[in-house]
Amino acid sequence: MAESARHSFSVEDRKRFVADGVRHVGKFSEREIEADTNLGFLVLKGEGLYITELNLEMGKLVVEGRFQSIVYSEEKKTAKRGLWERLAR
Repeated sequence: MAESARHSFSVEDRKRFVADGVRHVGKFSEREIEADTNLGFLVLKGEGLYITELNLEMGKLVVEGRFQSIVYSEEKKTAKRGLWERLAR
């Protein structure tokens, strides 16, 4: 597997999420964080979520809070598109 396609994550005590291979973080709130990874679109849901570290050059994302779900999909399925998506169309 090519280095650019690597992606992994770990969850510690359901309170700390650490991921590698993150390319972009879109919408985020205390209840939901959306991120684009090398291997698909990722949605984290929970309570009291906050990003403690984000380094897109290294592809690292660290989130703390109480996690209820971690879901992957092949593509982003939100109704709202970001500025870059609208311009690239």
